[in-house]
Amino acid sequence: MATLRLGDTAPDFTQDSSKGPIRFHEWAGDSWVVLFSHPADFTPVCTTELGKTAALGGEFAKRGVKTIAISVDPVDSHQKWIGDINETQNTTVDFPILADADRKVSELYDLIHPNASTTATVRSVFIIDPKHVIRATITYPASTGRNFDEILRVIDSLQLTDSHKVATPVNWQDGDDVVIVPSIQDPEELKTRFPKGWNAVRPYLRITPQPNK
Repeated sequence: MATLRLGDTAPDFTQDSSKGPIRFHEWAGDSWVVLFSHPADFTPVCTTELGKTAALGGEFAKRGVKTIAISVDPVDSHQKWIGDINETQNTTVDFPILADADRKVSELYDLIHPNASTTATVRSVFIIDPKHVIRATITYPASTGRNFDEILRVIDSLQLTDSHKVATPVNWQDGDDVVIVPSIQDPEELKTRFPKGWNAVRPYLRITPQPNK
């Protein structure tokens, strides 16, 4: 199958989950979505990741983001795993975990990489916008847990740059200076968009304080 790329529409699907059947686009509605895959239930790294996602529920919510996980194990296994996650990670998993036993979603999203494993899904992350467009992807090997601070940072950048004509520089964090996109050349537009001014350190790198969201 073709690899999903940035700007593609995230494939729609209907699949069972720990919260019942999910019609993906309908469930997503007009929210941002983080869809992330797991090699298998009860694996230690996955357990920490799902626990961290639950603990960050407030951070995702204030950004208008829904989270949804996927594993190729069935619903009854997911339910037992959720109990284990809640106990060991001292949290409450309240987001759905897709039960992709038939690998329908895994195949749609190219989550099984045969050279890594013919049965387990890789650790992929899809950040999907309210129009169901894939805006960012990150893929890790099965042995490496994800950095959720980085996932939140990417979401912050996407949401900021969608609403302002700016880009975020290396190691940017929410609240740091941003870069004015080179397409803005008109002095009047610059004054209107950035009334507090900017630092024109290079013709191609104009740093300005982050605009209010």
